[in-house]
Amino acid sequence: MNFAPMIELTRNGISECLHMGALAVTDANGKLMASAGNPHWLCFTRSTLKALQALPLMQSGGASHFGFTSQELALMCASHNGEDMHVAQVSSILQKSGTRYQQLRCGCHVPYRFSFNDKPLPDGFEYDERHHNCSGKHSGFLAYCALHGLPTETYTDLDHPLQQAVRKAVADVSAVESKDMAWGVDGCSAPNFAMPLSSLARAYARLATPESDSKYGNSLKLLGEAMTAHPELVSGTGRNDADLMRAGRGDWVTKVGADGVQVVASRSRGQALALKIADGNKVALFAATIEALDQLGWLDAQQREALGAWRAQPIQNIKGAQVGERRPVFQIQKA
Repeated sequence: MNFAPMIELTRNGISECLHMGALAVTDANGKLMASAGNPHWLCFTRSTLKALQALPLMQSGGASHFGFTSQELALMCASHNGEDMHVAQVSSILQKSGTRYQQLRCGCHVPYRFSFNDKPLPDGFEYDERHHNCSGKHSGFLAYCALHGLPTETYTDLDHPLQQAVRKAVADVSAVESKDMAWGVDGCSAPNFAMPLSSLARAYARLATPESDSKYGNSLKLLGEAMTAHPELVSGTGRNDADLMRAGRGDWVTKVGADGVQVVASRSRGQALALKIADGNKVALFAATIEALDQLGWLDAQQREALGAWRAQPIQNIKGAQVGERRPVFQIQKA
């Protein structure tokens, strides 16, 4: 089967929901180290792709040309909450490249700082494209266009020179043939590429061990280090990526993507875990990721405690009584 049972919900001992998924663990050369389900399942990368989408800007010297800081590079890899600290970094990226937020083609939505935490917008609060969770990535796209004198009105088109450069960089780092790389349009209107889970894991193993990539190594180093140095900018208050990277104590580079995708790379091990939950359930995704890290032996006692809230939890009703259980039901197979 392509997908294995991963997280089960029971109520009074009766199975109620079953979340299926697949995972792959590889090293930076693409060697498969462990798996569950089909480790080569073709999967849209969604926001896990953001660090790789920043590679053309880095490779062309854009970071040094515009003087982008580590914090600003972290924002280019982010799916952020739209908190003040995020908007400030996006505004700075735009100012340095001489572009405007009105040129961002991501659109705008209620900032995650409110929607993720089920909080109402304060009276009079106004938001714009800078508050979009992908605005950091898009501000990096605009910077690339400014650097190369490219049109900004069409920068999300697949045939735009920027997106062609992104496609080549993604293909190179993941070792997928560019002509064979499937694609679709992401929620923020930018092209998004699909690849086998094992290829996504390989790309992140390279992000965590940039010395393994002679062509993109310096760019991967700057982006990966920015993410781990500023985890709160990569996601935000109360978010999974921030908690994981803090728990990783500088060893882990992590990124979640919409509809059930997550990658965690370990610098010390030179490996990365890529995981997909078939139905896209986020609670199941996070529970499966922590369980997978534990089965792989990546967690110590302190990390288990720090990440406990993201594990499979008992199910409680509105009054706080336990009425069911959410539990992992998969076993990783070592290669």
